[in-house]
Amino acid sequence: MENKPNYRTPILLLFMLLIIGLRVVAPLSPDFKVIANFSGIGAVALFGGAYFKGKLNAFLLPVLLLFASDLGLVLTMGVDYGFYTGWYYTYIAFILMVLVAYVVIKKVNVQNVVIASLIGVFIHWIISDFGVWYGSTLYPQTLAGFWVCLDAAIPFERNFLYGTLGYAALMFGVFEALKAKYPVLAKKDIVRS
Repeated sequence: MENKPNYRTPILLLFMLLIIGLRVVAPLSPDFKVIANFSGIGAVALFGGAYFKGKLNAFLLPVLLLFASDLGLVLTMGVDYGFYTGWYYTYIAFILMVLVAYVVIKKVNVQNVVIASLIGVFIHWIISDFGVWYGSTLYPQTLAGFWVCLDAAIPFERNFLYGTLGYAALMFGVFEALKAKYPVLAKKDIVRS
């Protein structure tokens, strides 16, 4: 039996690293406030959840890349950009986004990626803004206060949705095109029970 090298995992990681790298340098742009939250981090969660066959890789690698990008943000922009108050709620939302992709994207197609993106961004909005609201002095600790917090986050979450959809289209589209051209990349495709 011939032992062929596995190029798939390094290529998947390279895609994710490129998008994560953009997240780290984006705040250095003078127009950053205009594109705040127009990030590919949601697409990275979906991409990892969809393409990594094993649960360990599907969840661990995207979370490690998120952590690495947060460290990069701390080094370039300061601690408030990487590990702000309630940052762990964002990690919970991110893990749930990976889970959404792992469950929803059994077959990579436009419909499944869009559905996973919409569900994932909705989860991100609720969970991450719960972290902003909970214990906050900015918002009353009531259901109405939580609603006000969610409402205030809509412009940021809209950018996050656009970023997730745009980067997902780019990442999934390019990788699927590469799979068609180089069948060795399709070897360990999504086959889960």
